[in-house]
Amino acid sequence: MSGERVERRLAAILAADVAGYSRLMGEDEAGTLSRLRTHRRELIDPEIAEHKGRIVKTTGDGLLVEFPSVVEAVACALAIQRGVDERNIDTPEHQRIAFRMGINLGDVIVEDGDIHGDGVNVAARLEALSDTGGICVSAVVHDQVQGRLDCAFDDLGEPEMKNIARKVRVYRVRLGRPAGIATAPTLALPDKPSIAVLPFQNLSGDPEQEYFADGMVEEIITALSRIRWLFVIARNSSFTYKGKAVDVRQVARELGVRYVLEGSVRKGGDRVRITGQLIDALTGIHLWADRFDGALDNVFNLQDQVASSVAGAIEPKLRQSEIERASRKPAESLDAYDLYLRAVALRDRLPPRACPRR
Repeated sequence: MSGERVERRLAAILAADVAGYSRLMGEDEAGTLSRLRTHRRELIDPEIAEHKGRIVKTTGDGLLVEFPSVVEAVACALAIQRGVDERNIDTPEHQRIAFRMGINLGDVIVEDGDIHGDGVNVAARLEALSDTGGICVSAVVHDQVQGRLDCAFDDLGEPEMKNIARKVRVYRVRLGRPAGIATAPTLALPDKPSIAVLPFQNLSGDPEQEYFADGMVEEIITALSRIRWLFVIARNSSFTYKGKAVDVRQVARELGVRYVLEGSVRKGGDRVRITGQLIDALTGIHLWADRFDGALDNVFNLQDQVASSVAGAIEPKLRQSEIERASRKPAESLDAYDLYLRAVALRDRLPPRACPRR
C-alpha cells in the first residue's frame, strides 16, 4: 500500500461552458474564437481574479474554476453572466456567446494543480442542467448564499444526474436581464398538469413528408386533449417553434407548461419510424421514450394508432410524476392536511359500493 498522502481541500467549484458552441463554430469559427477570447480577456478572467478564483483548466468551450468561498463563486458567476448580457446587446442574436454555469461546494482531490472528485462531477452536472445564460447551484451552495447576495432562487427539486448516485437538490439562480436583451415572458403554470407537443422533426430528407409529421403531432395533441386532468397547449402555440433549435426548459417557461413531448419521423420506402420523448421540463429528466414502426399504405390509420399508443403510454408516466411531485411538496396548511386525513379515514370506512368512482 502506497504511503503517498493525497491532498484534499474543501472548495467551491464553478463549471462553465459555451451554449451552442458547435453551432457557433460551424457558422463562424474565426469570429466565435475572437469573441470568446475577448470575453475572457476583458470580462471573465478579471472577474475570476477579482473574486479570488483560480482557473483550474480550460477546454475549447469550457472552464473549471476553484474558489475559496461559495459567496465569491456565486458573485463571480453573477457578474460574468450579467456582463456577458450587456456585451451581447449590440451583437446579432445568432452570434451571441452565452454561458451555462453550475456551482457546487465539495471536498476535492488536488493533483498537479488539477482537482478531482465527486464535488467536481456534481458541478459539471449542474452546469448541464442550467439554461443558456443561467446558473444552477446545489443545495449546500444555496443555503450558504441565500440572503448574502442580490439574487433569488427557484427550487428545481432533485433531478437525476448522470453517474451521480446520491440525490442532489438543485436551485436555479434568477437573473435580471438588461433592457437590450429580449427575453420571452415566463407564463405561470396552470393549476393542473400541463404539456406541450412540439413539432416532430422530419428526418426523412424529403420535404414532402412534412405533412405526415405535422399531422402526427395534431393527432397526438387531440388524443392528449381527451385526458380531462391534463392541460394541453394548442397546436398554434406549439408550432411557433417549428424548424427551430429549442431548449425544452425555455419552451416550457414561455408556454407555461410542466412537460414537453418531442419526437421525430423517419421514412424509408413504404415504412415509417416515429420516435417520441416525454421530458419533465422543470428538471430536464426524460420520463419516457419509445418508437413506433408502421406502413404508409394507410396514413390516417397509422396516425390514429400511434397517437393512441403515445397517449396511452405517457398518461401513467404523467400520473406517476405528479404523484411523486405531490409527495415532495410540504403541506402549506396543516388544517387542510388534517381535514384531508379525516376524509381519507371516512372514505376507508365506507363499504366498497358506497365509494364514489375515481
